[in-house]
Amino acid sequence: MTKDAFVKTKRESQQPSHLPVGVLFVVGTPIGNLEDITMRALRVLREADLIAAEDTRRTRKLLSHYDIHTPLTSYHEHNKRARTPQLIAKLKNGAAVALVSDAGMPGISDPGHDLIVSALVERIDVTVVPGPTSIIAALVVSGMKTDRFAFVGFPPRKPGERRRYLEGTLTNEPTSVMFESPNRLLALLDSIANIAPTRRIAVARELTKKFEETVRGTAAEAAAHFREQEPRGECVVVIEGACEAPRQHADLGQTNVRELVQTLTREKGLTRKSAMREAAKALGISRREVYRRLLEEGADA
Repeated sequence: MTKDAFVKTKRESQQPSHLPVGVLFVVGTPIGNLEDITMRALRVLREADLIAAEDTRRTRKLLSHYDIHTPLTSYHEHNKRARTPQLIAKLKNGAAVALVSDAGMPGISDPGHDLIVSALVERIDVTVVPGPTSIIAALVVSGMKTDRFAFVGFPPRKPGERRRYLEGTLTNEPTSVMFESPNRLLALLDSIANIAPTRRIAVARELTKKFEETVRGTAAEAAAHFREQEPRGECVVVIEGACEAPRQHADLGQTNVRELVQTLTREKGLTRKSAMREAAKALGISRREVYRRLLEEGADA
């Protein structure tokens, strides 16, 4: 058998598709190590009529590694408006379409979410093929509590907006998980250190890859590390929840929260609610803890 005949026979053996017709398959792919993919994901990618990929170059490397020859089309932030109706039309005509992101699970902080929603609106079946996600990978290696956590996306780029975003995030009682670009990581860490200097964090980068690294400590300690070693690759930042964070003042046990709230209300002209929020940040505790302390001290919370 000639090489060309062998390739032709191999490709024909992948057809026809055994997948249900007119279904959008949301397929998780490796976040780094190509071995981190399920047998089901490989089967769906092989049997689909079309793969919609956020980055066709990266997806092509994955497909080549596993000798998969399914046609590819790009689906990313800059073409999703035009490409979505095209893919919806193919699905309505009975095509089995696999959706993959740049890496990990599609639909999380990427344009794949729009296609998923559009398919659901059109009453097209959507099914998930679970796979790796950097959110969970970073969370479990961070050492933070995992029983409750919140994914809060990418921080805003502008300093003022980023600070307001962090002030809200740092009052969350569960562990918080966010994405950040290596180019903006130091600015983020400096902002966290300024708002909550004692809060524990973990920065995980290049997860599952050769130079995987997780830096744990305070934001200032992490910033010092990355000033010496320039961060590369997408980063996941895990922040300790407010209810678990150490208190920022050694004399917190002696602090009269009621007097602090009254002072903030009087001297800064804050509302009661805003003063309680400021007191929580100043003491490194949650707003719920401020409320509890006010009740203990006999104040009208």
